Amino acid sequence: MFIQRAHVVLAFAALPVLGCGRTSSRLADADRDAIHMEVDNFTKAMLAGDFATAASYYSEDAELLPPNAPVIEGRAAIQSFFTTYPKISAFTQKIVELGASGELAWARLTYELTMTPAGAKAPLNDTGKTIIIMRKQLNGTWLTTRAIWNSDLTARTVIPAQSAAPRK
Repeated sequence: MFIQRAHVVLAFAALPVLGCGRTSSRLADADRDAIHMEVDNFTKAMLAGDFATAASYYSEDAELLPPNAPVIEGRAAIQSFFTTYPKISAFTQKIVELGASGELAWARLTYELTMTPAGAKAPLNDTGKTIIIMRKQLNGTWLTTRAIWNSDLTARTVIPAQSAAPRK
């Protein structure tokens, strides 16, 4: 009986060591500041139409998960995808949650965006949310490895219905 109790005690004592414990760590102020700066600089690059700089905030093996589209794999493909964006006239992002575990960080952001799609008579105002996962690099910078976002608007709001031709 003593041996069975000892095994139970050892099993519970080992749980945190085996990875069942919470491993989230607090970001150093320098890392938090670097991530905020990189998000701000990415936002400025997108607003300026500087898609090479915007893509430089992604790792070479990054994956972009845009709404209603296949996964975009790799920095070069991400830059190419960005060039398909319509003219952006206003863009802001706000980090509302930021956490880390080791060399990985994640952020939940909200965004506000104004752009004019090709052929549109008026700009489109959009709001939405984003999740990014970042990995700390050897030089201390953080690069996005995964990003996903979606709009708060409904498809009906974003894509106006085409008027049907009258039936004869």
